[in-house]
Amino acid sequence: MIIDKILIGTTNKGKIREFKKLFKDLDIKVLTLEDMPEKIDVVEDRETFLENALKKAKEYANFYKLPVITEDAGLEVELLNGYPGVYSARFYKIEFGGVENIGDGETKDEANIRKLLRLLKGENNRKARFVSNIVFYTPESFGLWTEGYLYGRIAEEPKGDKGFGYDPIFIPEGYNQTLAELDLEEKNKISHRGKASYRLKKLLAKILK
Repeated sequence: MIIDKILIGTTNKGKIREFKKLFKDLDIKVLTLEDMPEKIDVVEDRETFLENALKKAKEYANFYKLPVITEDAGLEVELLNGYPGVYSARFYKIEFGGVENIGDGETKDEANIRKLLRLLKGENNRKARFVSNIVFYTPESFGLWTEGYLYGRIAEEPKGDKGFGYDPIFIPEGYNQTLAELDLEEKNKISHRGKASYRLKKLLAKILK
């Protein structure tokens, strides 16, 4: 299979930055949705990370006529029966645990973090894991998918400014720092997205000739 361009199907600037670094050694031009002249809105309404990633991949590949890499990822907290899960990006506004309003000058990420810390206040069981499902899909209906996990615990308060999402309150196993306190290179070595991307790169290396 000969491919000279791949579209990264996300508008999340943090994910774009990580994907570009992870795939920089592939001899392929990496495009993002911001490079596309036309925009489409894909609703993530499936019940699993993989189903959401596959839905996005198929719709972007068919619309833009390009090979696409998409991901759905999120945080699963043991005490909350797996929540936020597929609702990770919009956890602050779902009914589970009560809606958390966004304050003036506050981001959605900060509202998500505030809600999660509120639900875990005073709890000893703070076990959690990040999950990533990545899909590679072409307009010819050829696809691959991989997954990655990062286990750890939820911190008592946010620390660090290098990450995004829940990174400021997630402490990986074997570390005393949150993901937001780690350099991007170090984070990519251990992260759920890094692991899933590495597995995808190994698969792509076998088919991209």
